[in-house]
Amino acid sequence: MRTLGLRDIVGPIMVGPSSSHTAGALRIAAMTRALLDRPPADVTFTLYGSFSRTYRGHGTDRALVAGLLGLAADDLRIRDSFRLADEAGLTYRFEVDPRTKTRHPNTVDLRVTDVDGDMLEVRGESIGGGAARLVRVDGFNVDLTGEYSALIVYQCDKPGTLGFLATTLGEHDINIGSVLLFRNHRGGHAFNVLEVDNPVPQEVLDLIAADGRVSRVRLMPAADLAERDAEDTEVAGEESKDEALALGPAEAEACFRKVDFEDGAALLAYAESQGMTLGRAFLAREDLRLAMQGQGGHSSCAYLRRALGVMRESVRAPLSQTPQTMGGLIGGEARLLGGLLASGGAGVGGTGAAGPEGKVPGVSQTAGQAPDVYTCAAAYAMAVLETNASMGRIVAAPTAGAAGVVPGVLFALQEEQGLSDDALADALATAAAVGYIVTRNATVAGAEGGCQAEMGTASAMAAAAAVQLQGGSPRQALTAAAIALTNMLGLVCDPVGGLVEEPCQKRNASAAANALVSAQMALAGVASTAPFDETVDAMRRVGAVLPMELRETALGGIATCASCVARCTR
Repeated sequence: MRTLGLRDIVGPIMVGPSSSHTAGALRIAAMTRALLDRPPADVTFTLYGSFSRTYRGHGTDRALVAGLLGLAADDLRIRDSFRLADEAGLTYRFEVDPRTKTRHPNTVDLRVTDVDGDMLEVRGESIGGGAARLVRVDGFNVDLTGEYSALIVYQCDKPGTLGFLATTLGEHDINIGSVLLFRNHRGGHAFNVLEVDNPVPQEVLDLIAADGRVSRVRLMPAADLAERDAEDTEVAGEESKDEALALGPAEAEACFRKVDFEDGAALLAYAESQGMTLGRAFLAREDLRLAMQGQGGHSSCAYLRRALGVMRESVRAPLSQTPQTMGGLIGGEARLLGGLLASGGAGVGGTGAAGPEGKVPGVSQTAGQAPDVYTCAAAYAMAVLETNASMGRIVAAPTAGAAGVVPGVLFALQEEQGLSDDALADALATAAAVGYIVTRNATVAGAEGGCQAEMGTASAMAAAAAVQLQGGSPRQALTAAAIALTNMLGLVCDPVGGLVEEPCQKRNASAAANALVSAQMALAGVASTAPFDETVDAMRRVGAVLPMELRETALGGIATCASCVARCTR
């Protein structure tokens, strides 16, 4: 099981429109590219399940090609990946297979030939929130998430081969985390997958490849390491308020067990015992998780500030100009709502002031007045969805389809109450803590649990953050999250035309308002219907019984209304 971290919940920072169908698809292709010895020359993508039905509207096709070209998830050139592939001499084709049943609804097969004529066959699954795993390589079942570097060795099934591999890695201080061995028959072809904690130098690969029992070696470096290196480059020069842990991987792992919170109750108990927020408790876990991987020098606080910066930009642009979205179903709604606020129309009349740092997205407003926080949060949430639907850069929180909820609430409260960016970053960590518990014990993928999984989780995250920003306790924050999620139970995922536009944009606005209402109830002492952990489990069970048509297939709900179908066929 993948060890979830901060960037899995507040992240990835990505180009829209879908964390599972765009960023997750790109990650599958990127991991496949990492297994190649030479650049790809030709590829066939076979799409199954939800991928096969909505891949054009979600940009899955462009993302797959982009990942094979080596583009990162937040690279705006993903929009132009077909042209870039043509320029690079990469030929590509897409085949759809909506009938074959696969283990996961977001599944794709890649048959890749590199420039030397070598072929690689891979099956990948996008498991939600931008995360992905490879489940088959050249006909052998595997489970590779990219969390650790993976060494794949093709060999003859002869005695001593595994020992040779272990000895060679050990002599170069490379620790083996897990080993999987497959063979077609005794004495035949064998296939070793070794996940390791350290980078594997080329000289080690050459030593292994030179052994007579080994026919080929493939290496897939840990994806997280490369992503973190890129992130740290962008925040270079920023000081972190947290000192890097001076613990080695073994020491960190021993401490990690105490903070690897299994549920909300454990998270809350730790936070209360240490006198800290839910977010700070989660960051303590994150620091140890990074130290376990030898990455203790990476700054979680710097990442949170970077995420806030991207969130702010994703809000800002659609308030001043209407973007061209992929499906053309939305565009301009955020400006309309912002215009209502600016004119002093319905809902205006708050008592706060603009944030002291002058960095909030902002809508022009009547002198001496601040926008009504609910309407402001809704406008900001809608703006993010317009950025997302136009393949702009956003932060999945916890998914791209629900990416407007958390920033909508954070920036509206900042504008109303004059909050600092540091306060917002701390609140964003609390949002991540809530999202982590839901992701660990249920799902945030619409293809698995319906829109309640995406929008419900985002609303719960935002509600907890709102409580913290208004001086509430960790217990009240978790209560607000439970109330917000309860209000979203049963919400179906029915994207019109398979696009992350309608009704997603309006649901982001509604989920932001729901988060603020839920926070107010918790702060007033209103109890949740059920404890947070029971609410999460209820959401999981509801998602499990939702029909396939109501889980991101565009085959049910609002997506099948005659007027909606007509808009997509014009």
